[in-house]
Amino acid sequence: MAETKREIERKYEAGPGGKLPSLAKVAGVSSVIDKGITELDAVYYDTEDLRLAASSRTLRRRTGGDDAGWHLKLPVSTGVRDEVHAPLSAAVPRVLAGLVRSRVRERQLVPVVRLRSERDLRHLVDAAGALLAEVSIDAVQAERLTEGGGSTAWTEIEVELADGVDPAFLDKVEKRLRKAGIEPATSASKLARALAETGLAPIEPIAPAKPVSAGEHVLAYVRAQRDALVALDPAVRQDQPDSVHQMRVATRRMRSAFRSYGKILDRTVTDPIGEELKWLAGELGLDRDREVLTERIQTAVAELPRALTAGPVRTRLRIWSAARRSGTKRHVTAVLDGKRYLALLDTLDALLAEPPVLPAAGKAPAGVLAKAVLRDHRKLADHIRRALDVPSSPERDLEMHEARKKAKRTRYAAELATPALGKPAKAMASYAKSLQGLLGEHQDSVMCREALREIAAQASAAGENSFTYGLLYGREERAAADCERDLPALSPQEHPEYASGLHEVK
Repeated sequence: MAETKREIERKYEAGPGGKLPSLAKVAGVSSVIDKGITELDAVYYDTEDLRLAASSRTLRRRTGGDDAGWHLKLPVSTGVRDEVHAPLSAAVPRVLAGLVRSRVRERQLVPVVRLRSERDLRHLVDAAGALLAEVSIDAVQAERLTEGGGSTAWTEIEVELADGVDPAFLDKVEKRLRKAGIEPATSASKLARALAETGLAPIEPIAPAKPVSAGEHVLAYVRAQRDALVALDPAVRQDQPDSVHQMRVATRRMRSAFRSYGKILDRTVTDPIGEELKWLAGELGLDRDREVLTERIQTAVAELPRALTAGPVRTRLRIWSAARRSGTKRHVTAVLDGKRYLALLDTLDALLAEPPVLPAAGKAPAGVLAKAVLRDHRKLADHIRRALDVPSSPERDLEMHEARKKAKRTRYAAELATPALGKPAKAMASYAKSLQGLLGEHQDSVMCREALREIAAQASAAGENSFTYGLLYGREERAAADCERDLPALSPQEHPEYASGLHEVK
């Protein structure tokens, strides 16, 4: 079983003779406790082309010390990493291999570097004896394990903040170290330094140039969504809040870009990729819609006076919610480990490496991007017009749902165009987001009414009172009617000024 710990630390070049200045003078420190010397032996794993190192991730198997085992370090921000720990085993633990799957794909993880360290450890504690930080002097010997060999050695100082301590404490320690002539390390990690000094530094990805042409703007947006998919993969596997939703959003944004900007990227190439993205979003969201509906109904029930809650409503709702769960986490993990998903990531890499651009891609962004946004805006207006022309019925609900999808596409198209077109595109994105929210509320009401009918039927079959479900159904009908009433005031016909700015750009 893996455990995750937030690690906040700073590294420094060792001073003359590898000695520390007195840290008892650091504000807040009552005493410095010598914890002795520990021998650490760590083997770092990566692909042959060092994909983990290139993305600032480290995977190691370490013995010695009080946290022997497998450690995967995932970057959070400068000096902050999440360390996922798993017990010692001969092979890379499956859970850790999964957390780097989106980076390594089908490539094998092999030993690349061995680091043996002699760690001289001290604890900085406050007046109550509580730990503030661990400070160590590490004498490191590094050996490359891949073809060509190579070795190096150095000494460094590491300061790791204790759990729950204000990160500003590290500034106080650094001030004292700098005063003693000790400077921050130039390498972000021991592994990075070992790789660099043994001639095995990873190939750093070339940062894309600032987009100029229409095609470059579209590709920059697609690349950002591909990067989001890869980066969110471990968060989804760890079941972190909102991670599944954000991963689905990345798939939708990419699909939207392919469809909205079909004059720039060849849709004969991107349409099949879009279908795979749609598949992935569907797999990720198998239980998401039911969770959203359950939360909506639970909230509505909680707001009812007790006298209007007839029968075992909460119990019935829990039974309904659990009935069709697919084992979300296990299912999603299987999808992310599957060949189809990994092939999709490889396909996206290939598309960005050799994009299927059309002639319009080389043009200035103003006209090309503005036309695409306006085209989506016109489709949105058509669907809203049809929805308002249809009497209240399932047909209106369907048109409202289609309008919602067009509002979302218009929003994403405008967001993509904003870096190039500025305020007109930003205003359109904001407007489309407002429409999307209103239409989304209407769709949630439609889905909620369907769920309430199903729950009421189950309750009735079990001999339970179904009064409360009918009451909630009526409230959802009223919520949908409110959305329909508000829609004309937000419709594109009523706000042509949002398109006028883009017409001027075009």
